[in-house]
Amino acid sequence: MNTPQIPLAERLRPQNLDEYLGQDHLIGEGAILRKAIESGNIPSMILWGPPGTGKTTLAHIISVQLNRPFYTLSAISSGVKDVREVIKRAKLSANHAILFIDEIHRFSKSQQDSLLGAVEKGIVTLIGATTENPSFEVISPLLSRCQVYILKAFEKDDLLRLLDTAKKFLEEEHNIKISIIETDALLRISGGDARKLLNAMELIVNSSPGAKKIDITNKTATEVIQENLAMYDKAGEMHYDVISAFIKSLRGSDPNASVYWLARMVEAGEDPKFIARRMLILASEDIGNANPNALLLANACFDAVNKIGWPESRIILSQTAVYLAASEKSNASYMAIKNAETKVRQTGDLPVPLPIRNAPTKLMKDIGYGDGYRYAHDYDNNFTDLEFLPEKIAGTKFYEPGENARENELRKRLKSWWKGKYKY
Repeated sequence: MNTPQIPLAERLRPQNLDEYLGQDHLIGEGAILRKAIESGNIPSMILWGPPGTGKTTLAHIISVQLNRPFYTLSAISSGVKDVREVIKRAKLSANHAILFIDEIHRFSKSQQDSLLGAVEKGIVTLIGATTENPSFEVISPLLSRCQVYILKAFEKDDLLRLLDTAKKFLEEEHNIKISIIETDALLRISGGDARKLLNAMELIVNSSPGAKKIDITNKTATEVIQENLAMYDKAGEMHYDVISAFIKSLRGSDPNASVYWLARMVEAGEDPKFIARRMLILASEDIGNANPNALLLANACFDAVNKIGWPESRIILSQTAVYLAASEKSNASYMAIKNAETKVRQTGDLPVPLPIRNAPTKLMKDIGYGDGYRYAHDYDNNFTDLEFLPEKIAGTKFYEPGENARENELRKRLKSWWKGKYKY
């Protein structure tokens, strides 16, 4: 029997690509990353995806399959000194070493800078794991030397297969019979995170020591997890639940709930940039032109927390959160781009109308490019009713102003300009 202290997720960690769950777009037969691994020639890479989707496991499998020295650092607890020590040891390796950095988005600029030379010279092949968009969190020189692979959240069928594997393993390990009667609660608790799913299964089994048979229902799963929440979340797995509660409180215009969830993140030591970035997105997605100042304040907040850090940043975050929660809301701009994207996918690359095409050469002017264009500033109120959309979708309305003071003003202005064309 395995040592009880080792988590089930670790005991069931896949050892090769054939055992690896999901991510067929990367490591399925003939997929891009699988071909690179099988060729033995992998690039430095960033694995970007939600928690519990197999980033660490994939890094381990790559090192085993390529038979390379494997070094691992956590961005939370490692500094420049640790990076340099690993690089020093890697230089002594006969085979190109792999350096795996978990949560690379938490590395500072100086820590990332310390990796550059070793990655560029091939002393180490870097595999970084991140749940955050690497274009925001990884410095450009390092990012340009890495291939970014996006890992997807597990599908329901993947998680059910994993549940079955865990069930059989635990039955043999504990010499018991496990019946999974209902799975909805387990899948909901996991949130698509394989590690959380396995943790939940193990907690349920361990909650009945000496039992010969365990029936898992939605009720039993929920009760056991609620009783053991502190143990279940000891690795910070509620991170995404709490940020979700925070954003939904802001969107729902509740400043009290917003600052509560903010305080939960502050006390947990959450990255202030992560919180500020989420508010910056919300300011545009959920407030938009109902209050354009929201975006300005959220952007100022993001800049400020980059300069200040804890603990003072919590004051700036709180000010911004309260302002955003108390602001009028509109998702009209967000819906406008979604509607336009849908139309683009439906209609493809429609030709640009001749009057608004660029005409930098005489030939282009001779064949009609720019013909009929009217310069808005030459007309009263700086407006002329020119057709700007492709002929096939002329008159299509993508932006519908929200019901709030500022966007009602926008609606009046648009109606006065375009009369009945867009039905404002």
